[in-house]
Amino acid sequence: MPVSAPISLSLTLQDALAQAQALGLERIDAQLLLLHALGRADAGRAWLLAHNSDPLPTDVHARFVALCQRRAEGEPVAYLRGCKEFYGLTLHIDARVLDPRPDTETLVDWALEVLDGFDMPKAPALQVLDLGTGSGAIALALQHQRPQAQVSAIDASADALAVAQANATRLGLAVQFALGNWLHGVVGQFDVIVSNPPYIAGADPHLAALRYEPLQALASGADGLDDIRAIVAQAPARLRPGGWLLLEHGWDQAKAVQALLRAAGWTQVQSRKDLGGIARCSGGQWPTMK
Repeated sequence: MPVSAPISLSLTLQDALAQAQALGLERIDAQLLLLHALGRADAGRAWLLAHNSDPLPTDVHARFVALCQRRAEGEPVAYLRGCKEFYGLTLHIDARVLDPRPDTETLVDWALEVLDGFDMPKAPALQVLDLGTGSGAIALALQHQRPQAQVSAIDASADALAVAQANATRLGLAVQFALGNWLHGVVGQFDVIVSNPPYIAGADPHLAALRYEPLQALASGADGLDDIRAIVAQAPARLRPGGWLLLEHGWDQAKAVQALLRAAGWTQVQSRKDLGGIARCSGGQWPTMK
């Protein structure tokens, strides 16, 4: 998509942002990309407001235009910047993993609430497992917020695990990572299992807009629930009595996921809404006695 405005030293930061919005970019996306092009990713959007009349060097403008063109074609801002903020942590992100969404913080909030509901001190330490960890976002957020817990994470992609492990090392968080397909081969017992699995139907037309992200982390069978079915069936064998399974799912899947949980014998089945008021996560407790 060509940009008609000339590259010029007389172009200001404000002019560049207006140019990006003319391409159809959201203002916040344009601001983040401009800060990245300027090499001031940590300066914050307030810095741009304070410097909106500053001239934009030619080379910076060229980098910014290229980034805007890629964003206009649908590439996530997180991939273009190489990082994403999630639950107070800065994660390094690339196309090997999903771009973490703010909605997923709902799952972290719920998991922290569940962990706080266990009697403490508890021996051994509370055990948490994140299935399909991707960038490590959920596992790292939980470990950061509850350092006394022992957090493990699994993914079927070695590439994704490399991203997650690098994030853990850089952040100094002692999450234990392993390669695996959901709970196959997992040993031990856990108090909480969390997952943001693939949940989009394979034929969903919205997948086209997500073409830059790994398909195996997005689509799950004809109705989008194949992986959730597998986790619901496998989790009881790996949970301590009274343990919880918490799952993120699609905006219209809460009733279906609740039905799967109840049919499999879970209790306390419920859902949690994201900041937009959409039932984003569902989960249940495995009975203390069966």
